[in-house]
Amino acid sequence: MRPVRGEVMWQAVLDAVAVAAADVAGETLDVLDVGGGTGGDAVRLASEGHRVSVVDPSPDALASLDRRAAESGVQVTGLLGDTTDLPGLVDGADYDLVVLHGVLEHVEDVDDALRAVAAVLRPGGHVSVVVAGRHAGVLTRALAGDFDGASALFTARAEGWDLREQGPRRFDADELRVLLEAHRLRPVSQQGLRVFADLVPSALVDIEPGARERLFALERLVGSSSEFSAISGGLQSVARLDLP
Repeated sequence: MRPVRGEVMWQAVLDAVAVAAADVAGETLDVLDVGGGTGGDAVRLASEGHRVSVVDPSPDALASLDRRAAESGVQVTGLLGDTTDLPGLVDGADYDLVVLHGVLEHVEDVDDALRAVAAVLRPGGHVSVVVAGRHAGVLTRALAGDFDGASALFTARAEGWDLREQGPRRFDADELRVLLEAHRLRPVSQQGLRVFADLVPSALVDIEPGARERLFALERLVGSSSEFSAISGGLQSVARLDLP
């Protein structure tokens, strides 16, 4: 098994695909991976038969994506841009699933990003959003002895977040739900990601046979628990685009 953190994040993609596929006739999805970088997930999805496009602002990342896809014998479409460019990059509502993992932490305007994503989804399509959990950041800072930083982060809110002053945006589950619902994106599946994987030293699981598999199983067990997901490093919500 690869490092547990990577396996958890890949499983989050597979979970989103399973939810989206339940509403689609057939097994093949049209997937848009926003901020998909060099295509680690996109190529694996294409290898499973899905039609995949990647939007990313880095030409170097898209070049690496092309090489990775060619080496794997699959086709993935690379599009240069970010969430602000989606209306011009994508013609109409074409996608069954948009993967938006690790993006909302960095965009200037979260509402603009979600509005653009909703516009490229087919009616009844799904978006999978993964964001950094704020409470996990509070816990990490407190354990490191940064009590002032932990207090400041605990009282911060995603709305009105200053990226330049505060760094990447962090969310709690309620904030994420409200944001999605404001754009007719109805959450149908929520879970915590990396509840323990970000806290357990990698050396601890690398030296003991089977430890990675057991930690991954534990992550899957507690991820759906609201108590544990509240302190997870990542929050995932898969939401369905409701009809107007």
